[in-house]
Amino acid sequence: MKKILIATSALVAVAVAGQAQASEKIKLSVGGYMEQWAGTVSQDDSASNINAFQSDTEVYFTGSTTLDNGIEVGAVIQLEGETSGDQIDEQYLYINGSFGQARMGEGDGAAAAMGITAPAVGPVGVNDGDLTNWADIPAMPDTVWDAGDDPKVTYYTPVMGGFRAGVSYTDSADAKNDGPGGDTDTGQNTTGGMPVVSAGLEYNGEFDGFSLGLSAVGEHQGGGEWFSLGTNLGFGNFTVGGSYGVKAKDYGVNDNVADKADDTTGFDVGVAYKMDAASISLSYANADIVTNDAGDGSDVDTVDLGLAYALGAGVDWKTSIFWFNSDAKTAAGTDNDGFGAVTGIKLSF
Repeated sequence: MKKILIATSALVAVAVAGQAQASEKIKLSVGGYMEQWAGTVSQDDSASNINAFQSDTEVYFTGSTTLDNGIEVGAVIQLEGETSGDQIDEQYLYINGSFGQARMGEGDGAAAAMGITAPAVGPVGVNDGDLTNWADIPAMPDTVWDAGDDPKVTYYTPVMGGFRAGVSYTDSADAKNDGPGGDTDTGQNTTGGMPVVSAGLEYNGEFDGFSLGLSAVGEHQGGGEWFSLGTNLGFGNFTVGGSYGVKAKDYGVNDNVADKADDTTGFDVGVAYKMDAASISLSYANADIVTNDAGDGSDVDTVDLGLAYALGAGVDWKTSIFWFNSDAKTAAGTDNDGFGAVTGIKLSF
């Protein structure tokens, strides 16, 4: 797989070379978003309140140029508005042409980018990880597990009959080209020292007043892997859908983990309705989460009622009313259940 991706990158580079001098120099444009949320949660007395306020802000710099041979070359740089770690979220170079798209840099793998989950419009979805920002539970239900925004090479095929495939390769953390500092620089890599192969297949089509989205995605890392299947069906103002995922107990660890625990599994289902500037969604997720070989983990259920209203161009008011229940699988864990509400504004620019 590594040799195939390197060969693909070389072919793309050859296709681009030779006509760059006549193209226009790339100029970056600015975009991004800002989210500001306020919320409250009622949960078990043994649980700790996390925060009444949350925010998320990113600034995007994007730019591209089209060469004389019709090939587009561009860059994406995403900066975190507030962080205690890496200021750069994603940064990669991309090349578009009749051959599809090739990327090199730090960003989502093909599986994470192509995975489909249940529709949701609120700020606290059942399958996006945000519930742990408000409730004291060990993990979220999930069906798409991404290895992280590590340096990688990605290739997406052209869309053919509604179908598109993608594959990514992330090198191991001890690779000599892992960034400044060579094999001593592991700050950019969260793969645990093992290469990751991420792949996906998707279908998007419209027919007779219906829209259909399908995805089959997964990753292999070390001695384990995960996979996920998802679908969304749109008709009129409605969208219904869901997903199911399985993550091997030794994903991202090694080839020698003893078979002492079950795999982590999760699924979600949901429905959304949009009318003019207003949208509403109702979604449910369940996960059987295993955190180690001793069998520790949690059974988590969560329901979210999401509301969204476009106040103007790039200004959306969103609200979530949610319920959750987390049962520890062993005596080493803790139980928690409760409900809450979060509301706020998202600005897109």
